[in-house]
Amino acid sequence: MIYIYNTLTGKKEKFEPLEKDVVRMYTCGPTVYNYVHLGNARPAVVFDTFRRYLEYRGYRVVYVQNFTDIDDKIINRAHELGIESKKLSEKFIKEYRIDATKLGVREANFHPKTTDFIKEIIEFIEELIKKGYAYIVDGDVYFSVRKFKKYGELSHRDINELMVGARIEPGEKKKDPLDFALWKSAKTNEPFWKSPWGNGRPGWHIECSVMSTRILGKTFDIHAGGNDLIFPHHENEKAQTEALTGELFAKYWMHNGMINFKGMKMSKSTGNFVVLRESLRTFGKDAIRYFLLSKHYRSPIDASVELLHDAKRATQRVNETLDRIAKLLDKDLIIPSSESKWIKEKRSQIVEALDDDFNTPKALGVIFDVIREMNSTDDKTILEEGYYLIREEFGPVFGLFDVPQENVSTQKLDDVLKVVINVRNEFRRNKNFEMADKIRNELNNIGVRLKDTPNGTEWSID
Repeated sequence: MIYIYNTLTGKKEKFEPLEKDVVRMYTCGPTVYNYVHLGNARPAVVFDTFRRYLEYRGYRVVYVQNFTDIDDKIINRAHELGIESKKLSEKFIKEYRIDATKLGVREANFHPKTTDFIKEIIEFIEELIKKGYAYIVDGDVYFSVRKFKKYGELSHRDINELMVGARIEPGEKKKDPLDFALWKSAKTNEPFWKSPWGNGRPGWHIECSVMSTRILGKTFDIHAGGNDLIFPHHENEKAQTEALTGELFAKYWMHNGMINFKGMKMSKSTGNFVVLRESLRTFGKDAIRYFLLSKHYRSPIDASVELLHDAKRATQRVNETLDRIAKLLDKDLIIPSSESKWIKEKRSQIVEALDDDFNTPKALGVIFDVIREMNSTDDKTILEEGYYLIREEFGPVFGLFDVPQENVSTQKLDDVLKVVINVRNEFRRNKNFEMADKIRNELNNIGVRLKDTPNGTEWSID
């Protein structure tokens, strides 16, 4: 039986989905205005792995992760670059998908974008107004926090204590400092949509309520995200959704801890972050996934170059052992014909750890115990079963220790890149530098570097 810590109740609970053998799960995705950093990667990897484990345990998982593609940060960044907000968000959705794929994060079943749900957001807000939970002021629409009596239930905060220090910011027209925006009236040079209250755009919190309930239903099993979202984002989501439906929003709330770098939370706004793409080039997928899963998901992680190098060395040792065993046994796929007490015991230890609030550090510890045993024995049964347990059974759960893919020959790769380079050079000769740069940038995104020299264009791979 799986137990998970539920932020809503503040305790570990037996996991019992609303529908037998089906799990409906929503994870808050990125606000797409820049490249994602290592901190953004943690919820992506943690909940991708948890989804994989639920599937391993026999559940069918309907997984939703959104893209916030309209927001103050996006608008401000687009203004700085002198481009449209839509163009900026589309670019960084694409870049996120490139990085997520390299990180081994599987696509969600649904990746909704805020701007695709404007009609539904407006309808949601209209219902809140009709029910008396929202009000209009000069084209803005606000949620009346005090009218929702269970406000603070998720974050375990007292509404009277929240009032201390709360204030109405300049330009805001809300009646109460605790109220939050559902719809923002259009400002000069900002994207907008038509609404019954005038031109404007959605507030931040409303989008996740609408997208999650439209796809997963009024009540679903798991709402997940970083613990920095508990308040106010998830608290506000819960309030406005339950005010509308009168029903429980999400049965379980799961939150991962933050990643700290140089003693501070990673954040794009402060510039204190490590770009995921650069980390992937330096350390590789396995090292980063292992690093992110080597601490319990609810605990904070201190990141450093040294710790990432340690993770790289650790995962390399595992893969080297597995590759050696595959060659020793002369098999590409090793499936034991029968199972010994040894493999059943190891499997049980891993499952027991993951069933206990998804304790990945303890489960990974069993994996490394298995590797140590494999390195100290010539018992064929242990070698075969250990290989199968890690590479075929639990490797896919963690997204680690993949079976090596057959390498493309250097000559074949050279031939392919010569064709690409020739096409790029043709664009350059015709002064179509936009397409030439696009080819260079796309190759750069997958780790292929082009260098123009007096003797022609040379290539290298990170």
